[in-house]
Amino acid sequence: MTSTIPARLTALRAAMHQHGVSTVLIPTADPHLSEYLPAHWQARAWFSGFDGSAGTLVVTPTAAYLWTDSRYFAQAEQQLAGSGVALMKLRVPHAPEHLAWLQQHLHAGDTLAVAGDSLSLATQQRLHQDLDACGAALRIDLDLPGLVWADRPALPTAPVTVHAPAYVDVSRVDKLARLRRAMHSHGAGQHLLSSLDDIAWLLNLRGSDVECNPVFLAHLLVSANQHATLFVDYGKLSDALVAALAIDGVDVAQYAAVAAALAALPPGEAILLDSAHVASAIAAAIPVGVTRIDAANPSTAFKAAKSTAELDHIRDVMRRDGVALVRAFRRLEQRLAAGVVTTEVDVDTLLHEERSAQPGWVGESFATIAGYQANAALPHYRATPEHHRTLQASGLLLIDSGGQYLGGTTDITRVLALGETTSEQRRDCTLVLKGMIALSRARFPQGASGPQLDALARAPLWACGLDYGHGTGHGVGYFLNVHEGPHGIRPPLPGGALVPLQIGMITSIEPGVYKPGRHGIRHENLAVVAAAENTEFGEFLAFETLTLCPFDRRTLEPGLLGPDDRAWLDDYHALVRAALSPLLEGVDLVWLERHCAPLSAPGREKPQEQP
Repeated sequence: MTSTIPARLTALRAAMHQHGVSTVLIPTADPHLSEYLPAHWQARAWFSGFDGSAGTLVVTPTAAYLWTDSRYFAQAEQQLAGSGVALMKLRVPHAPEHLAWLQQHLHAGDTLAVAGDSLSLATQQRLHQDLDACGAALRIDLDLPGLVWADRPALPTAPVTVHAPAYVDVSRVDKLARLRRAMHSHGAGQHLLSSLDDIAWLLNLRGSDVECNPVFLAHLLVSANQHATLFVDYGKLSDALVAALAIDGVDVAQYAAVAAALAALPPGEAILLDSAHVASAIAAAIPVGVTRIDAANPSTAFKAAKSTAELDHIRDVMRRDGVALVRAFRRLEQRLAAGVVTTEVDVDTLLHEERSAQPGWVGESFATIAGYQANAALPHYRATPEHHRTLQASGLLLIDSGGQYLGGTTDITRVLALGETTSEQRRDCTLVLKGMIALSRARFPQGASGPQLDALARAPLWACGLDYGHGTGHGVGYFLNVHEGPHGIRPPLPGGALVPLQIGMITSIEPGVYKPGRHGIRHENLAVVAAAENTEFGEFLAFETLTLCPFDRRTLEPGLLGPDDRAWLDDYHALVRAALSPLLEGVDLVWLERHCAPLSAPGREKPQEQP
């Protein structure tokens, strides 16, 4: 791809000159401000060659710059080489982010163009302020990348389906009624939703328009008078589904008709919208006489707190997913012991084969990361048939994978020892696990947020001068997106919201450490926030671990684990063994029993010694 990037940038610059534009901004976004995009909106990747999930491209007449975060520094350096696009590292001391850079480099009379369907209303408002300060103009009505993009992929056409009733405990009528109560509290007569997982959750529908995410392209306009309109491609819905939606007060209109519907709102109406999750091009259709109420979508918080019934389904999914992982890891060990040539791509295949055999499986929840040795130092590495490594009988293999099931979404990372390991590798694996255990064991008062807990997972690493550049935890959907808000566990950001962790919220717990050219470590479980106890100081919460799969103790340096660490690990493995053993037999059961034995048990696997 990189050999064509200079030509694409040249064509873009010619269009910029033709339209009197001095700079083009190409975010990673679509009209729904999704994290993962249909191919139709992957303009940033097409013009830069960098295909990571996060990044922003800025193109001027003489240069191009790509901003991304530390998860992708190494990948971006590789993919941008020779493209004419310079890497700009986010959240690095003394390095400006793209909005600050634009304010510094644009001047009076300059024009910045960005496609309005890939820019949030919140970002547009900030850009207006920044550009006004330096005298530059902003155009959101000119999609220059779209004009230049040859053979741009069409919009996806996959069908919309009903989430199987056996896995749904609240009807769309009841969910919409709850939403309308929240609208009433905001004084809103209308509510516009563009975030795809919110829409899918509210209507108990699923799709496959976005790879690994069971959502579909749509907007939803909900009125306070028991009426709602779903804007979606008609061809995606069966007649029976359209009729069922109508019975529940939801009409269907064409996807592109949302602008006309907004333009028809009467003066004096009030509309609730989340400016961070509505595209500026969509919001531009709202008449001046309509009051905008900018607030988070109420449904985002509703769906984050899983119900008792949803958690029951998720726990069953975790057992099934754990069985698949045990079988896949056992087969991997068997292949390597037999001397069968095995690559990182083969690991993905093994996981797919075992997960797809489980009841209720739908697909992967994200592209599997199987990174051997130095490749694991790339947090979002993806092996391909063209670029991968062959596994050897030594070192570490990091496997980050997940599944979409009708009853839930999984996400797990394990690090496996394929043979001899170094003392440095074992030390790093153990320190990361200590951080994971510390956070998993945490108790915290109601009202505490993820950023307040983040340091618990980092403290063992900080004590040894180590750290990692990504967040420690993200929310996870219920047969929805593997990354879900509004909560998260990450270092505090200036001005960032502190979303309280609430009972029923699911989060990943995934500290790591990455040493480019050597190895990468990450341990990850999913956990749900649960009630712990009430004291004279109020209600306290804790994490219940949901993921069920043993850790490879051969990667650890047991002497670095304290008594509490050892007790947690042994208790966890006892839980895994009790949950999975009834579903396994033969060599798979033997594998499980061996890997779940207490850490202090005689005959446990000892790490291979190598300095």
